Amino acid sequence: MVCLVTLGIIIIGGTVYGVFFNTAPARPAGNEQPPDLRGSGPEQTFTGIGRLRIPTADPQPGTVILFVSFMYYPGDRAFSEELTLRLGYLRTIIRDYIGSFTAAELQRLDEEHIRTELLRRFNGLLRLGRIETLFFSDFMII
Repeated sequence: MVCLVTLGIIIIGGTVYGVFFNTAPARPAGNEQPPDLRGSGPEQTFTGIGRLRIPTADPQPGTVILFVSFMYYPGDRAFSEELTLRLGYLRTIIRDYIGSFTAAELQRLDEEHIRTELLRRFNGLLRLGRIETLFFSDFMII
């Protein structure tokens, strides 16, 4: 019984203290709105996919070296976590798509066509956000 009374006094005392001595930060004044997660802060480059070395579909396979990146808002925590969780799938999409071509076919393909197709496949996988543009900082066929 003594424990319950003590606990009750602590809870009531904490509530009274919180009401009269509120130390919560002040709300923004004026017309300021809380920031939108998708637009808050600067965009950053997502480079988590890394540099991939992908064998081509040739009888004697060549190698494609590809580094894919894109812009995203790290303040959008849900989308950032989804990207991290689906990183293996994103790499598999790239390997499967690029690896289905021979070296000669890849040289004939327009780089923009490859970006568009990978972007379509990425966005088909992602549910909590969209990637607008892919960038290839390395795209070499060896």
